[in-house]
Amino acid sequence: MDKITFVSISKWKITGSYITTIISVSLVLFMIGLVGLLWINAHRISNHVKENIGFSIILQRDVKQVDILRLQKELDASSFSKSTKFVDAETAAHELKNELGEDFVDFIGYNPLLASIDVKLNAKYANLDSMRGIKYHLLNYSQVQDVYYQKSLVDLVNKNVKRISVFLILFSIIFILIAYGLISNTVRLSVYAQRFLINTKKLVGATKTFIRQPFLVNSIVSGVIGAGIAMFFLIIVVTAIQKEFHTIVKVSDFGLLLLALMIIGAAITGISSYFAVNKYLNLRRDDLYYQ
Repeated sequence: MDKITFVSISKWKITGSYITTIISVSLVLFMIGLVGLLWINAHRISNHVKENIGFSIILQRDVKQVDILRLQKELDASSFSKSTKFVDAETAAHELKNELGEDFVDFIGYNPLLASIDVKLNAKYANLDSMRGIKYHLLNYSQVQDVYYQKSLVDLVNKNVKRISVFLILFSIIFILIAYGLISNTVRLSVYAQRFLINTKKLVGATKTFIRQPFLVNSIVSGVIGAGIAMFFLIIVVTAIQKEFHTIVKVSDFGLLLLALMIIGAAITGISSYFAVNKYLNLRRDDLYYQ
């Protein structure tokens, strides 16, 4: 085998390992991006669920309309309220009639229901402690007879949200560790293919920093390119999902995830390359055949 052929084969091996690294990094980062996308949307979905939790303020029977409007304006301006809806006694009776399937007003001869204001909460107030405090505060109003909310439902929603959050955190940590292992092994194989080149540079007197630098630069570039490819396919996925679930998935929240993928890709490949090159920098020539 002549010198030109040997050099050509070596270049192809280096190029092949470089391309393999990019493909592996992009696939792993694409999966990390999907996990991140799931995390972002899980948080939004949990907030959406919490913001559908609310309570009903049962008003006094003889309360004046102007007092109701004043109370509703105060509720709309409060930090805990996301939205309010006034339900008069006739509307409440009509809704209950539809649920029961019979006209209870005709049966008992009068409408026993009271007017109410339904309040939807902001997500951070959708817990038992906050709602208990809000209830005691509202009972001080002369227009209010009682405040009603389903304690068991509120408790169940918050417990399930916490369970899902813990599961996602653990799943994300495990997946990132697996991703680090996969990318690290790919980078090590890439450096392994060039171990004799590293040794040759050592023999001609090159410093460790000089030898290590091009490997670090190439690895970081590979990570950035891999992240770019992963981001491209993630954007396609997000665009497709947004067409069906535009209220859940928002492109505006996707920028931070893309930046995180870029940083993760560059960091993992750079760190892996640093340790892999150091390994072969500290080996004797004879040991290169057994590593």
